[in-house]
Amino acid sequence: MDNVKYDCLKLENQLCFPLYACAKEVVRKYKPILDKLDLTYTQYITMMVLWDKPDMNVKEIGDALYLDSGTLTPLLKKLEQKGYIKRTRSKADERSIDVTLTKKGEALKEKAIAVPGKIGKCVPLSEDEAKTLYQLLYKILRNSTEE
Repeated sequence: MDNVKYDCLKLENQLCFPLYACAKEVVRKYKPILDKLDLTYTQYITMMVLWDKPDMNVKEIGDALYLDSGTLTPLLKKLEQKGYIKRTRSKADERSIDVTLTKKGEALKEKAIAVPGKIGKCVPLSEDEAKTLYQLLYKILRNSTEE
């Protein structure tokens, strides 16, 4: 039987696998660091979006994070319970939920300032390699949303 025909089904020939495995491992390295902030990785990236733009609606946050509202809603509820954000129904469109960073959420930014540096030490890439990888990954993301 011709095994070459099935080479495309070998795990080692899949781009998706090292992307998945690396993402999982990098997120795993965040866990002990983010545990000290009482945040999950997804909560952390949500806070990063809100630290950059403190007033957004759920759709805008979802677009920034490539997450749907079904994933975001429970995550935002948890962040609200922790006092980091406030969710309110939009006055302009009551179907939309506005999310606002609270003072406590803004204060968390100062505690999180060291996170990127700590993670950077865990990723064995030069500055140029990291920049190239970043550009390539965003190229994939941009193309995946243009379907």
